[in-house]
Amino acid sequence: MKEIVFENVCKHYGKNLVVNHLNLTIRAGERLILLGPSGCGKSTTLRIISGLENISSGKLYMGGKCVNDVPSGDRNIAMVFQNYALFPHMTVEENITYGLKVHKVPKGDIEERLKSALQMLRLEGLEKRKPKELSGGQRQRVALARAVVKRSDFFLLDEPLSNLDAQLRGHARKELVKIHEMYRQTFVYVTHDQVEAMTIGDRVALMNKGVLQMVDTPDNVYNRPANVFTAKFIGAPAANVLDADYWENGLIVGKQKLLLPEMWIEQVKKSRSNEFAFGIRPEHIQLSKAPIANAFKGRVKYIENYGNRFGIYFEIEGNEIIAMADENDLSANDTVYFQPDFAKIHLFDRSTTNSIGYPKELIG
Repeated sequence: MKEIVFENVCKHYGKNLVVNHLNLTIRAGERLILLGPSGCGKSTTLRIISGLENISSGKLYMGGKCVNDVPSGDRNIAMVFQNYALFPHMTVEENITYGLKVHKVPKGDIEERLKSALQMLRLEGLEKRKPKELSGGQRQRVALARAVVKRSDFFLLDEPLSNLDAQLRGHARKELVKIHEMYRQTFVYVTHDQVEAMTIGDRVALMNKGVLQMVDTPDNVYNRPANVFTAKFIGAPAANVLDADYWENGLIVGKQKLLLPEMWIEQVKKSRSNEFAFGIRPEHIQLSKAPIANAFKGRVKYIENYGNRFGIYFEIEGNEIIAMADENDLSANDTVYFQPDFAKIHLFDRSTTNSIGYPKELIG
């Protein structure tokens, strides 16, 4: 068993509650991403798994065993840090094999693991160099190789790609997935970068202010966010969210009304609420210069050209909205009509900020 289970885990620093009653199961062999803004508790959660941080209350199980009092060195983990933490006086080869020698792994095994890691991470020819002679990308690969050769049950990574440029990050993401598919460790990866989260993870655990917001597949986190925070955090640009009241089968924003299809009317009635936060992602909006039926009317504020598409910002009843478009024939101050893709909208209870759920027709 390589499962990790948090059971009502809290972590305090004085009066500051950094991890707040965390209940989370990380399945054996999966790639779980701990995602969230700075200060949300994701790195502290990873350090709790590694044994570098003690638990204030609750229990942590690894491989079916409570490890609250088990030292880091006895948890069968391999860890990659943001700053790589390489020994400056050791060569690449010595950095990679140091842990194996400390644990008295047979020399033949060490040589086999070293050769495999050097080939996998394209470090051949660099074995005798020291960290100061390497680029940032090469140092990052050495840190990964050092973790890979341990072949531990638990592979923990704390923002390991954040110091790399965009091109290197893209390559490294693919290498990490290959490494995991080869060894199938239980893989826990901390990042604030949602692109990394969506491309690497089997599941994403989104945190905010020490509280777990949602745990699900990247597809569900994007398409069926559990609450307003998730909808706004996931996606670039973020989802538009505006207050809307329900009345006579439609959503009222200011003085304008948008009629809902029957499937959403049924879902709203189940929620027994009339006050909502209405969410729609920029890429799920249809814009028109000409009036269209059942649409909101707004005014264009400004337009951003991203090269392959346009970000069109417009105002509706005091709310700023952004829509993404492949082509653009609009200018600032133009009147524009906005209609959402009703299969892609999100409704959140305004009092709790939680999703009211989705019509059965959309869930399948």
